[in-house]
Amino acid sequence: MENTTWNNGKDERKKWWSEKRLKYNLGLIISGFLAFIAYSLVVQYVIPVAPDVEITLFTIIFQGIGYLIMMGIANIFYNIGAFSEEIIKPKNVDQFRNRIFNIGFWISCFLPFSIPIILLVYYF
Repeated sequence: MENTTWNNGKDERKKWWSEKRLKYNLGLIISGFLAFIAYSLVVQYVIPVAPDVEITLFTIIFQGIGYLIMMGIANIFYNIGAFSEEIIKPKNVDQFRNRIFNIGFWISCFLPFSIPIILLVYYF
């Protein structure tokens, strides 16, 4: 009987995290696009003219492919949320899920902005 309850909880956990994955990935796409715009503005208007820094169609495609790979890695880390729930076994599951999801979501959406921020800090 107890094993059935555990399996139902596992199915519920898997379903909850699966339903949130679309929001997570949309957040990554939007933040990646906005971070690239921020990067472009920093390179164009802040960094002193440097011949080795330019934005071309090739660099955009190259960085886009790199970002897709990073999104794949981020989705692997996304699974840590469901895994941590199994390890921690929180008393208030809904509150735990929402907190862990929100923390991971906002950190993941902030990370793409680290490059333009680092460039700004470096050149000031």
